[in-house]
Amino acid sequence: MSLETKTDLNQTTIDKIQKLIRANIDSYNGFHESAEELNDAELTALFKKLGDQRSAMATQLQEFVEFNGKEAEDDGSVAAKTHRIWINIRGKLNGGDPHVILIEAERGEDHIKEAYEEVLKETAGSAINDVLTKQYAEVKAGHDKIRDLRDAYKNR
Repeated sequence: MSLETKTDLNQTTIDKIQKLIRANIDSYNGFHESAEELNDAELTALFKKLGDQRSAMATQLQEFVEFNGKEAEDDGSVAAKTHRIWINIRGKLNGGDPHVILIEAERGEDHIKEAYEEVLKETAGSAINDVLTKQYAEVKAGHDKIRDLRDAYKNR
């Protein structure tokens, strides 16, 4: 077996990257759709920022898939758990309670964080591990920010 490089990834690694592309697109869509509904300037700005970050992460992963001669995912997965969670947020936005919205947002963040943790375990030693580790750190920071805001809004 030859050593895996960023331009010669094995099919399993590519499949895992595709999964993360879908999760990032779902996250981007969820954050941006929710930001449009919020009446809280701080949360709207944060949701847009995190959504844009996820879009950039998806684009970076898409480039690696394409470097390997494959067609990268360019759409989220309607069946994805993340998408369902964000749909729940939309339903709860009508009430406009930032704390409730943040509870749902954290559930979405739990899902993408777990997806990264799973892929990092399954692709340990991969040539793309450095990129995934860096992205995971950004996802975890976003998750923790949403969790901390959820707790802060609980007492408002």
